Amino acid sequence: QVQLVESGGGLVQAGSSLRLSCAASGRPFGNLIMGWFRQAPGKEREFVASISRSSSATYYADPMKGRFTISRDNAWNTLYLQMNTLKSEDTAVYYCAANAGLYMRDDPSRYDFWGQGTQVTVSS
Repeated sequence: QVQLVESGGGLVQAGSSLRLSCAASGRPFGNLIMGWFRQAPGKEREFVASISRSSSATYYADPMKGRFTISRDNAWNTLYLQMNTLKSEDTAVYYCAANAGLYMRDDPSRYDFWGQGTQVTVSS
């Protein structure tokens, strides 16, 4: 099992920045492919970004490219999401997810472990 705990969400104004963190435990963090997803009220869970085990590869959903940056620190078992130039449409609950295999794309059903989520609210 892998336990994932997100933090860093909050209420910010449009144009602001936030950095989300996800602390992992239970398995060697460096063996996990990690991702961020989000879910707005009344909408399906949406892929945000993912990162390979060694940080050598990252993928982003198109709306996040150039504004969001995913990173990880394997020494501290922590995943990050730096979010810049936030927009009201970024308002959602943000989840980190872990894949114990080789998958690192955008299908949430392929991720094995999930955190509880952290709320991000962007006011316009």
